[in-house]
Amino acid sequence: MTNYQAGILQSVPRQARYLMFSLKLNTFAANTVQKLAKEIDGESIVAGFGLSLIQNLKGEISGLRSFPAFTEKSIEVPSTPIALCCWIRGDDRGDLVHKTRKLKQLLQPAFNLENVIDAFQYGESLDLTGYEDGTENPEDNDAIDAAIVKGLGSGLDGSSFMAIQQWEHDLDYFDGLSQTMQDHTIGRRKSDNEELDDAPESAHVKRTAQEDFEPEAFVVRRSMPWADAKKEGLVFVAFGKSFDAFEALLNRMVGKDDGIPDALFTFTRPVTGSYLWCPPIKNKCLDLSGIIKS
Repeated sequence: MTNYQAGILQSVPRQARYLMFSLKLNTFAANTVQKLAKEIDGESIVAGFGLSLIQNLKGEISGLRSFPAFTEKSIEVPSTPIALCCWIRGDDRGDLVHKTRKLKQLLQPAFNLENVIDAFQYGESLDLTGYEDGTENPEDNDAIDAAIVKGLGSGLDGSSFMAIQQWEHDLDYFDGLSQTMQDHTIGRRKSDNEELDDAPESAHVKRTAQEDFEPEAFVVRRSMPWADAKKEGLVFVAFGKSFDAFEALLNRMVGKDDGIPDALFTFTRPVTGSYLWCPPIKNKCLDLSGIIKS
């Protein structure tokens, strides 16, 4: 039996919902969180706790911090802290609706539901641009090594650090590009997903080649497209044993290393950015022993 939330390493589902909660003022959330822990199996629902919630519970998680904001050269990467994220996973949207209602009611004493993002799988895990998402994700034991905390003891081993951003695409702009320009923006051919050796240094694949960092910056990506009546884009999610690898990738994307920004910023932009800690699983419930002492 694994001690991590299984949904972290499973393939993305056909349908999903991301529920973003804030803490109510003047509330101690321990009782509500302990009730929540019994409802989270880590597979159909993956839960992540933000820094404000950990502090509210009088706990401390080494390495958990606020998402880094960045504004420079017409690129804005916002930091939008949240207390709790519940990633509901499934195949039936109706089931997701009912699970949302149940979670909202359970959490009502201590939390406000601030945002709901409906996401879905497009084709065989494509971004809405039509390019494959998650190519070269680590798998099997490599994925566990990249995404799951170990060696820190009970209550911490099996946990994971989650970075989540909602990106908003300008698909009209992207669709107006020539096929060559589209391929050079991503760094792969749309037709066969092959990496392009002659892509410019701004190509997304070149900016984020995880093996090119020192140390290597491998994360497990579990991103999904989203859409509403007016907008669409990608919910980018990365799981890691710390935030170090994700931050190395983000710094390269915004051009902190060499002044070259990622070409993704020509057609899409992040509108949120949050860091969370995903507790381990014990007896098919969240293991809160690392943050709530009995």
